[in-house]
Amino acid sequence: MVVDADGVSAPPAADGHDDLAAHDGVVVVPMRRRHLRAVVDIESRTNHRPWSLALFQGELRMPTSRHYVVALDGHRVVGFAGLMLTGFEAHITNVAVDPDHRRRHIASRMLIVLFREAIALGVADITLEVRVTNRAAQDMYRGFGFAPGGVRPNYYSDIKEDALIMWAHGIGTDDGLNRLDALTESLPVALAELVVDHAI
Repeated sequence: MVVDADGVSAPPAADGHDDLAAHDGVVVVPMRRRHLRAVVDIESRTNHRPWSLALFQGELRMPTSRHYVVALDGHRVVGFAGLMLTGFEAHITNVAVDPDHRRRHIASRMLIVLFREAIALGVADITLEVRVTNRAAQDMYRGFGFAPGGVRPNYYSDIKEDALIMWAHGIGTDDGLNRLDALTESLPVALAELVVDHAI
């Protein structure tokens, strides 16, 4: 399953860590069924061909090959992102942030969480698709080591737009880990210690 991973419309910066709490009140935690109503609402406002509730429910029923997170501001879901595992590769399925909460580095924070989870699971390379016109998202992805790897012509047929395929290789190498550390340290808000609590 491949979708446009372009939930970013503001100039990016890095953020995040696995189940990471930030002093600005936003935490990134595993997506649960109770989050789905808010997830679908954000999806409907940010994706030109939104996923259905049933599709998200199906994704959560595959925990060995799917990893989804949400960003919470208090009890409010303000973003979500997903990762599909295929052996030593992974695919970013979606990244979306509530339009009212952009420019808070939420998308990057969620990506760092997913990258660290992927590395812990032995993933070497991550790919995604993004609209060729979504320069802001592409810039953010480049900060994570993604580089263009091809184009899918008319991938978004409903809006007659091509998809840029991007790859980040060697995410668990010293260079990849140093990049994640630098992204985390570049955040404008201090981050709390890693919280490993998958029951959240």
